[in-house]
Amino acid sequence: MIKLADIEAASQRIRPLVRRTPLMDASGLHREVTAGNLKLKLECMQPSGSFKARGASNKLLSLSPDEVRRGLVAASGGNHGLAVARSAFVAGVPATLFLPANVTPEKIEKIRKWGANPIIAGNEFDEANAAALDFARREGAIYFHSFADPLIVAGQGTVGLEIMEDAPETDVVVIAVGGGGFITGAGVALKALKQSIRVIGVEPVGSPTLHDSLAAGEVMTLAQVTTRVPTMACRRTDEKLFELTRSVVDEVVLVEDDAMQEAADWLWFEFGLAADLSGAAAVAALAQGKVSVAAGETVTVPVCGAGLPAL
Repeated sequence: MIKLADIEAASQRIRPLVRRTPLMDASGLHREVTAGNLKLKLECMQPSGSFKARGASNKLLSLSPDEVRRGLVAASGGNHGLAVARSAFVAGVPATLFLPANVTPEKIEKIRKWGANPIIAGNEFDEANAAALDFARREGAIYFHSFADPLIVAGQGTVGLEIMEDAPETDVVVIAVGGGGFITGAGVALKALKQSIRVIGVEPVGSPTLHDSLAAGEVMTLAQVTTRVPTMACRRTDEKLFELTRSVVDEVVLVEDDAMQEAADWLWFEFGLAADLSGAAAVAALAQGKVSVAAGETVTVPVCGAGLPAL
């Protein structure tokens, strides 16, 4: 699907539209969550509030002017929708975003502020995605898949490049998983630049899409999705993406929704970082002991999405 060269090209292409986010040492803590040296990659500081700005920008800048004028459409649990809305704003074209019913009101309002049209369609991502595909067929808008488009995946992979540039001593990277595009793109970059690095995914107990597919050795469709985290809810990953995913991801662990909320509270208390539950998922996996990191090892986690803190 993609190689390191695609990610390097994306890095150059998207530079005018995204931020090179800080990578900071998580030191001086009130409560430790790992025996290792923890670093946080602050993707919650991207223009649209998450790493999704990278993939959407790479897709946008790869389109012809005629394609862009047709407008943009996507399905999303929230963060990808914000990134596509922001891309449409930059391009000066309309965007229509199909969202599941449990998307946070905060993200709907932010989508509107970017000038896009949010539409609730179904109770989970897969139902919203079907509506987005139907809209693209009827209206001719350009469809931005949230995780199965090679251009999107390459854009997300630029996070891996920056981690290796800023913290080459990293031994483990822990990444939240929705459909699998972020961890796959980042994993391609990380493994190409440091073969020994461990790449570990985190999914909700109520949406173990990649976890179950890796265990089965093939793409599985979940019978139900019960997580309340819309940005990490997906019944089925993409077959072509999965073939690459399984070659760069070492393990996927599962955490409860409540553990992600506790981790979001920890990020707010320790650093004043306002993360959504997906943004806190990797920290939750460390705090719950789901990922083994030895003393002296360096573990880097992207705080991948912004959200209002629980006050």
